[in-house]
Amino acid sequence: MEPLRGPFGIDPVIVHLGPLALRWYSMAYLFGIILGWWYLLILLRQPGAPMARRHADDLVFYGTLGVILGGRLGYVLFYKPGEYFEHPLEIIKLWDGGMSFHGGVIGVSLGILYLAWRQKLDWLRIHDYVACCTPFGLFLGRLANFVNGELWGAPTDLPWGVVFPTGGALPRHPSQIYEALLEGVLLFAVLAWMFWKTRARYQPGKLVGAFLLVYGLSRFAVEFIREPDEHLVHFAQVTHLHMGQWLSLPMILLGLYFVLTAKKRADRVTPVPADEPAAA
Repeated sequence: MEPLRGPFGIDPVIVHLGPLALRWYSMAYLFGIILGWWYLLILLRQPGAPMARRHADDLVFYGTLGVILGGRLGYVLFYKPGEYFEHPLEIIKLWDGGMSFHGGVIGVSLGILYLAWRQKLDWLRIHDYVACCTPFGLFLGRLANFVNGELWGAPTDLPWGVVFPTGGALPRHPSQIYEALLEGVLLFAVLAWMFWKTRARYQPGKLVGAFLLVYGLSRFAVEFIREPDEHLVHFAQVTHLHMGQWLSLPMILLGLYFVLTAKKRADRVTPVPADEPAAA
């Protein structure tokens, strides 16, 4: 049987390595983490950093674990609890897809809290720095959604409408591209401007608050033209909002709180000593 391809005939699989398949979606996660790590090290070289390089290496491990476990368990609990509870072994089949950004956020936050507790660091300021690095993964992840031909939008007659293999014959909003631009490009630009051009990094919670606010508003808006998952159509009809919108509301409120109260926490900023140079 001919393998299902994404829009424009793009194959979601880069290459087959025997029984294994290297997918664009997996590469998006990998390069999102690598780029985020690289950018984090640049941020930590600036004055007032909340942690040193030795902490960043541990953070990447906990963050990666949080993204994978939190993203998968979040998808199971938020989107398909009944189906996965009936077939629990399906939960470990990450290669079949199914990750929740909101679950990933919770997983990464738990990893940061653990690292901060163990190393006696300021957990909120670490969140600020990690937030600045997250748009890389969001951008690449949404592009991978597009390549996979999933999470498409409602039918449209706009000239950039795309016919998706699993979306019928009608052109649809490429909502994955909208989200890539909003959650990736726009969000990165806002946080970069705040970090490099303002004193936001000296006001704990301001950067992560802006992240939650911009992401939440972007996701909430795009969901209006994004088709809900097939098994959540009834939920959207009954509640008048998509699951993604309900999950974004707490992010918007929490982000607003952090931004509005950030100046009150400015006295918490205590730079962490840099790593000791290696002995000659």
